[in-house]
Amino acid sequence: MTFGVHSEVGRLRKVMVHRPELSLQRLTPSNHDDLLFDDVLWVERAQYEHDQFVARMRERGVEVFLLQDLLGEALAASEEGRRRLIEVTASPFTVGLSMVDEVRALLWEMEPTRLATHLIGGLTVAESGLDRGRLRSSSVIAAAIDDDSMFVLPPLPNTLFTRDSSCWMYGGVSINPMFWPARRLEAYNVAAIYRYHPMFAEADFEFWYPALGDDARFDIEDFGRASLEGGDVQPIGNGTVLIGMSERSQARMIEQVARALFSQGAAERVVAVVMTKDRAHMHLDTVFTMLDRDAVTLYPRVMDQVRAISLRPGINGAPFHVTEEKDFLSTVADALGVPELRVIETGGDAYQQEREQWDDGNNVVALEPGVVIAYERNTHTIAKMRAAGIEVITIEGFELGKGRGGGHCMTCPFERDAL
Repeated sequence: MTFGVHSEVGRLRKVMVHRPELSLQRLTPSNHDDLLFDDVLWVERAQYEHDQFVARMRERGVEVFLLQDLLGEALAASEEGRRRLIEVTASPFTVGLSMVDEVRALLWEMEPTRLATHLIGGLTVAESGLDRGRLRSSSVIAAAIDDDSMFVLPPLPNTLFTRDSSCWMYGGVSINPMFWPARRLEAYNVAAIYRYHPMFAEADFEFWYPALGDDARFDIEDFGRASLEGGDVQPIGNGTVLIGMSERSQARMIEQVARALFSQGAAERVVAVVMTKDRAHMHLDTVFTMLDRDAVTLYPRVMDQVRAISLRPGINGAPFHVTEEKDFLSTVADALGVPELRVIETGGDAYQQEREQWDDGNNVVALEPGVVIAYERNTHTIAKMRAAGIEVITIEGFELGKGRGGGHCMTCPFERDAL
């Protein structure tokens, strides 16, 4: 199989998504803030909406893979992968020094499909079967447990947004160190898929970050303090990658990725997009996505204020040559080799624009040039897209949208054509 994402709007061939499951059933009014959601979801309805999203992509010839299925298959295919994922997930820092051996042993006994379910959905004390009575004499953690619904492993409901934990740029993939602790375990799961699933075993691709060699495992515990999330990353084509410098992606990680891309000749320009930091526009793709070879949608209140800084390979021993660009849109047009971009702003008056940006009106995913999927509720923005000649396929998003992510956030493309 071939893998590589060579643009934002070329024909989408293969994509990974995650169907709502156990982790979202564990969102409650008391924990949803800690798990980075604004509300609890009606999960059965979210599953229906997600199924419709997948169906619309498959109708257009996209091969859609489900993350939880891939994870279970990877764990079944490799005992080494299963052992390693259990080790990094159930570490002294996640389950406690006194409990680590017990938790690793019970995870090892699970068959791969059930293990994948709980690595994403979380594992409660009741589900674990741990002998709390026996452990109380040697574990302060066990002695302190007073509720069987407490988590041994936390749920990872943000797995829904597969764009973030890993992102493909041209001929390789970055496994991303996430900003918030509630999301960091997601990276281990996708690393196991890329390292151990048979579909990737014979594939020719690079790991941009961490830079894993052929004999390496996913030793990503020591990510450091810098973070990067895939919602900020857009390989727009022509050897250029846009990366938002946002709430969740720092300049230090942008430089790491740029160095890896340049060293392999995979890209010749990385544009750091300096953004303000706000929950409403946590990633670049919440305020800017591409619709066609020369068309973009954006939220002007944010994008009119961003700065663009281009990184290119350095000369005379310098790691980079840095250019502070005049403005963002002309920089993107130059990178794409088009005279000017067609810009479709968020629709409606100032109040409606703010509402539709919040509801992911600018967060759309292209299936091919000029064809995108959007939430139907963003009626003003969709009308402007259609007036500009864009084919907009709509899906319901009453429950999915509560996670503050649209079609772009919910897709991790594996294979997409160049422009």
